[in-house]
Amino acid sequence: MSDIHTPHTLEEKGYLDIPVDPSLDLFAEIEKLKKEKNAIVLAHYYQEPDIQDVADYIGDSLGLAQKAQSTEADMIVFAGVHFMAETAKILNPSKKVVLPDLKAGCSLSDSAPPALFKAFREKHPDHVVVTYINCSAEIKALSDYICTSSNAQKIVESIPEETPIIFAPDKNLGAYLNKKTGRNMLLWNGACMVHEIFSVEKLQQLKLRHPEAKVIAHPECEEPVLALADFIGSTTGLLKYTQTDPATSFIVVTETGILHQMEKSSPHKTFIPAPPNNACACNECPYMKLNTLEKLYLCMKYEQPEIIMPEPLRLRAKLPIDRMLEISARHGL
Repeated sequence: MSDIHTPHTLEEKGYLDIPVDPSLDLFAEIEKLKKEKNAIVLAHYYQEPDIQDVADYIGDSLGLAQKAQSTEADMIVFAGVHFMAETAKILNPSKKVVLPDLKAGCSLSDSAPPALFKAFREKHPDHVVVTYINCSAEIKALSDYICTSSNAQKIVESIPEETPIIFAPDKNLGAYLNKKTGRNMLLWNGACMVHEIFSVEKLQQLKLRHPEAKVIAHPECEEPVLALADFIGSTTGLLKYTQTDPATSFIVVTETGILHQMEKSSPHKTFIPAPPNNACACNECPYMKLNTLEKLYLCMKYEQPEIIMPEPLRLRAKLPIDRMLEISARHGL
C-alpha cells in the first residue's frame, strides 16, 4: 500500500475509536451527510452489504474509475481499498477524497514494491508496461498503460504485436491474457491472496455436489481453476453473466462480496461461493472488509483520512489511466 496520505490524520489520533451512538440510524445519517457535504459514496462490489446498500454507485475498478472521473460531487467517499481511493484522487485533484480505513490495502498492490519494480523495468527498457489497476500510485507512474480485468484484453490488443510488454503485478491475469491474445508478455510475479486460495480439489467437489451449477471465475484465479470455469470475466462481467444466462445456479469463484448484488438482481437464482462457507473466511478479502458502516459514517463526518499526493506524482500516474479510459471509451467499455 502506498504511503501517500495526510500526515497526522484524525485516524492516526484514534478517531476510528470514537464510539458511535448505537441508537443512530447510520443509513439516515450518511444520507444527511451526503447532502450537507455534496458527497458521493463509491463502493466496490467486495464491500459488506450495508455499505453497498448505502452507496451511490457500486462497481468494479473500471466503473469506479469512470464514475470518479465524471462526478460533480465535492467530496468522494471511497468505500474500497487504498489504491482505488488513490485513483479517484489522481483523476480529481480539486476534490476531497476520503477512505474509511487507511489500513484497507491490497495484497496484490503490495506485491509490487515501487523500488523493485522500477529496477525491473530498467532492465527491460524496450518493453511497454501495462499495469493492472490494483497497484499504488507510484507503480502507475512507472507504467505506460493501466488496465482493469474488464478492459485488459482490449488494452493489450491496442499495442502493436511486435512491441514487447511487461505486465504487472498479477501473474495470473497476465497468463490468462497471454493465452487469450497469443502474446508472450513478461510477467511480474504478483498475485491476489483471495484469488489464489481457491483450490481445484474443492471446486471439483462443489461441481460434483451441484452438477447443474455453472462455474464462473475471475481471471485473477490460477490457471487450473480457470480451466474448470464455464465463464471467466471481471467482477461486473460475472454479475452480468448471472443476469443473462439461463442457468439458475452458479458456483462463484471470486470474493464473496459480489454475491450480494447477484442475489439482489436475480433472487430466484442460487449462488454458491467457492470455497463453501465454513470456519475459514478465505474467500473474503480481509482488507475490503476493514471498512464498516460505522467507519464510513465517521469518515464522512470528520472528512478524514484524506488522500493527498504530490502533484508531479499525480500527473505521471494520470497519463496511463487516461490512456486506459480513452481506449475503454473507444470500445464502449
